[in-house]
Amino acid sequence: MNASEDTALDHAPESELQSARRVTLVGLVLDALLGVVKVIIGFFYNSYALIADGVHSFSDVASDIMVLVLFRISREEPDEDHPYGHERFETLGAVILGSALIALAGVLAWEAVQRVMHVDLGVPGWPVLVVAAAAVLGKEWIYHYTLRVGKAIRSDLLVANAWHSRTDAFSSVVVMLGASGAMLGYPWLDAVAACGIAVIVARVGWHLAWDNVKELVDTAMPVDKQRHLREVAEATEGVRSVNAIKSRRMGSDFLLDIHLQVDPEVSVSEGHEIGVRAEHRLLEAVPDVREVTFHIDAEDEAVQQNVHAAILPSRSAVANQLEERWGDLINFHNTCPPRLHYLSDEVSVELYLESRTAVNEASRNQQCLTCQLKSRTSDLPWIGDIRIWYADEFRTGPNQN
Repeated sequence: MNASEDTALDHAPESELQSARRVTLVGLVLDALLGVVKVIIGFFYNSYALIADGVHSFSDVASDIMVLVLFRISREEPDEDHPYGHERFETLGAVILGSALIALAGVLAWEAVQRVMHVDLGVPGWPVLVVAAAAVLGKEWIYHYTLRVGKAIRSDLLVANAWHSRTDAFSSVVVMLGASGAMLGYPWLDAVAACGIAVIVARVGWHLAWDNVKELVDTAMPVDKQRHLREVAEATEGVRSVNAIKSRRMGSDFLLDIHLQVDPEVSVSEGHEIGVRAEHRLLEAVPDVREVTFHIDAEDEAVQQNVHAAILPSRSAVANQLEERWGDLINFHNTCPPRLHYLSDEVSVELYLESRTAVNEASRNQQCLTCQLKSRTSDLPWIGDIRIWYADEFRTGPNQN
């Protein structure tokens, strides 16, 4: 979006709704007027192509009505039933609109073929060319108007409706070519032009429906944009790497899930703060990203999958095992809860002792308390490093094996 569009249209929901309603109503009136004129002139001046084009204009009226209804719904605030918002009502509307265009194209093509095979074709009159030329100018103007508003308020439904209007302009050009050929002595060209209109309508309908179906099935954002997001996240202080990125589209925006690997020794709160900083950087770097959900990983994703497969014991299970084996060495009532690190398919343990009295008297003179603790847990396949910190040793480091 350029600066002029940004200033011309307020991004508040009510302003967006008013802008969408205004441009859609203008298009609706124009489509209805063109549809009536095309059908009447086509009927009285022997141009089935213009009649088909008029039917196409009436399909634009139906799409305009759909836009008015669905745009209001899609701009409603998130609620309990739709916590991510209502933007996909726009997507659903675009799929319905595309499907309707494909069906309409089939009907128009069938009728054109039937006319060539079973109907004596007449020669179109000159008013057909006048109406078709006026339709080209009118639909091209409404196309640019609708497209500008749709991009300014970032509405896929309005953008789709704009392209639907442009197909009406293209089809009117085809009408002019077919009618001109028929007037030069080739009356079957008018029917061929009607088939050409059907092809144009079907092509637009297919792209419109398919592009939005991909959103409904949660197709990820383009690879180059994911690569840019990964670079932005990995440039955040404290992020060692990005283990995974998952994205899905919601209306004009993307929702992002990202796994950030940080130093396993940092606290939970510091890891969360690193994630928050990465989130802010991502939202600033890619305006299309509306929401970021981050997961803080202590190690690589592949290693984590092995950890989950091993079904490591919970904190309570670890505590029970340690007290059972170390109860005669450590006075657990005088220690802080052990700090556990679930890393590399193991559980490492750090004990914080308020003083040496937390160690039972019989064990105080042992050469290596950590070695004793390690030997008593050697039968536990999941045990990792063991570290002991004393209150008076915080400045000199831990007692470890």
